[in-house]
Amino acid sequence: MPDRQPTTLDDFYREIATNLGQRSPSSPTESPGDIGHFGVFDLGALHRDGPPKQMPYNRRTYYKVSLIGGRNRAEYADRVIEVGRNALLFATPNIPYHWLPLDSQPRGYFCVFTRDFLAANALGTRLDALPIFRPGQTPLFEVAEREAEVARAIFRKMIAEAGSDYAYRSDLLRTYLLELIHLGQKLQPAPTVADLPTAATRITALFRELLEREFTPLSPTNPLRLRTPGEVAERLSLHVNYLNQTLKAETGKTTSQLIGERIVQEAKVLLRHSRWSISEIAYALGFEEPAHFSNYFKRYTDHSPGSFRS
Repeated sequence: MPDRQPTTLDDFYREIATNLGQRSPSSPTESPGDIGHFGVFDLGALHRDGPPKQMPYNRRTYYKVSLIGGRNRAEYADRVIEVGRNALLFATPNIPYHWLPLDSQPRGYFCVFTRDFLAANALGTRLDALPIFRPGQTPLFEVAEREAEVARAIFRKMIAEAGSDYAYRSDLLRTYLLELIHLGQKLQPAPTVADLPTAATRITALFRELLEREFTPLSPTNPLRLRTPGEVAERLSLHVNYLNQTLKAETGKTTSQLIGERIVQEAKVLLRHSRWSISEIAYALGFEEPAHFSNYFKRYTDHSPGSFRS
């Protein structure tokens, strides 16, 4: 069942402490005056005494980069990705997912970090500006052994540095983190033209980010608020006609279509992965009446919410 509140770093460390028998892992990268949070872990060591656990469909308040070996499946609102050997996963607070390990013995590494941690580097890197963390990009890659070994080497350097007493270890860890991110970005499909941001691409990215944030957190008592093109345009300080023309040119779809498709994606996840009633799902998605939600869902899917759930 999706949590009504996103998973925080405190939640994450409590879960790790439980897996380790109440021995909470330290966070040696945090020191007085440091900015943000960073932690790096050996996946096998965390699950040495038991099988891996599924990660329920939910948003997290932190970023995560993982190298995971073996068979696994990631379920997103709009797609399911299965991998059979080595996978690189780039998770962001904006995009929820459900992780299902399909092997009994996990192996690999992962690191978690906050936006502030990476923003503190000398280059002033903005996570939202990095293609791999933008909504709509590929968040998961199955990689060959050569790329996997490159990523393993970076993670091993991270673990060694996180345990050191080097005064500038956080700066070095940021460098290693950027290495991982750029490794993932190289795996993205090559653009046909130079990736120079235009006003249209910036508006489209802002629209997608704003829309994703509206689904965090989501519940019957904290429903979706932005449901119409006019409401979104007002939030972005744009004329609704200009927003619609821009999105149509960039995506081939109108503002209403993009909003509607995203609402239906979330509805499908809630119908399949939550115990909420159909009425509760309708209210969470901003519908005043369950009947309106049912008609809306059927218009996009040709199924009623009840038949889709069964």
